[in-house]
Amino acid sequence: MTTNNNTGRVVAVSKSPSHTMSKTNHAAIHLLTGLGVEGDAHLGTTVKHRSRVAQDPTQPNLRQVHLIHTELHAELRERGFDIDPGQMGENITTEGLQLLELPRGTRLHIGAEAVVEITGLRNPCHQLDGIQEGLMKAVLDRDTAGNLVRKAGIMGIVIAGGTIVPGDNIRVELPSEPFEALDRV
Repeated sequence: MTTNNNTGRVVAVSKSPSHTMSKTNHAAIHLLTGLGVEGDAHLGTTVKHRSRVAQDPTQPNLRQVHLIHTELHAELRERGFDIDPGQMGENITTEGLQLLELPRGTRLHIGAEAVVEITGLRNPCHQLDGIQEGLMKAVLDRDTAGNLVRKAGIMGIVIAGGTIVPGDNIRVELPSEPFEALDRV
């Protein structure tokens, strides 16, 4: 697990009031402590993802904020996919951070006030193929040991609210060791 990338920046911010795969880019989003992105369909203390609500609607919402690194978008474009920020459902598109390598419990200080604590990996779903055929498979890989690698971003909860705009800095605060690798949430 690499931990040498301590700063990054916000490229885009997005939200959607309904359960759509893609989210609309905005000039700013506002994070609400313990809830998520104001005006987003996934706002709340309990789980909002439809498949998880069907299983148990009382589960805590560990997926309040979805982040994807713009480097993934670049990788996908090189493979023939036409992907823009927010299109894969993320609320915050980042640059300069190796999001997938950060440990669980890492806190991302975004802009002047907001803090998001990483809870785990986004588990990609077949809805990605509705954006472009083969996209779901493109965000799944295997490491050298043959283990499944999910590349569709990370999920987090809002520890401290605040407004986030493109260009905001992101500072990484690692949890105490031993680090816990991210798993799907």
